[in-house]
Amino acid sequence: MRQRRNMLIVLELATICLALMILIPFLMILINSFKDIRESALFGLSLPTEWQFSNYKDIFAQAHIVRGFMNSFLISGCVVLCVNVFASMAAFIIQRRDDRFLRTAYYLFIMGLIVPVSIVPTIKLMGDLHIRGTYFSLIMYYTAVLLPFAVFLLVGFMKSIPRELDEAALLEGCGYFRLYVQIILPLIITVLVTVAIVVMVSVWNDFFGPFYLMTDSTKWTIVLQIFNFVTMYSTNWGVVFAFMVVVIAPILLIYLFLQRYIIDGLTAGSLKG
Repeated sequence: MRQRRNMLIVLELATICLALMILIPFLMILINSFKDIRESALFGLSLPTEWQFSNYKDIFAQAHIVRGFMNSFLISGCVVLCVNVFASMAAFIIQRRDDRFLRTAYYLFIMGLIVPVSIVPTIKLMGDLHIRGTYFSLIMYYTAVLLPFAVFLLVGFMKSIPRELDEAALLEGCGYFRLYVQIILPLIITVLVTVAIVVMVSVWNDFFGPFYLMTDSTKWTIVLQIFNFVTMYSTNWGVVFAFMVVVIAPILLIYLFLQRYIIDGLTAGSLKG
């Protein structure tokens, strides 16, 4: 018994050490963001000889950083709204109406989790529709990419909602849309919060979507601005690292404060029903 307990302690300590390893890149970025040109180019983990707080001042002196944040929040917010609305409606219909057509539609959504995105046909399609380079094109692209995950999670959770609620509401004269809005939506709010967080993190951190689909630099997201910033300040890695800290901070704070909802939502969507 004692040997087994010691083994569990050793495994737990090893797991903690492995988990802490993922913090090393973040620590390196944070420490080097306060170093001068010479020290930051070494990419070390040692504390700076002289703290360069002016690196952050140089960042906010650039007007495009505010524009990048506005673009990222606009696109992320619209994608979160579209994914939550469309996915919840689709999951409600798929789960409540068990027929061959909707089962096929559900399997097609599942395929969307597996099949990779082909960027060349996407660019060609958006060009034919004359929407390439617009906010709308990027919002629809992210919505299509992230919708299968949301539908999969919501369908799994809705299996735990009794159909008797639907029948009782319909007997009382409730229409299908009112049933969805007033009864189903309040019951799936936890999973919707989970979907919102995962979608926002995915959109915020993505580089290739806006890089290939957004031709207007004034509509670039904040992550894409890093690419431009590295080009401008390729020799001053302290400023580049400071920019990366500023970009990571908002989404990291959102994730840390709301991670409980992510765990609850993923657990509910995968185990219930």
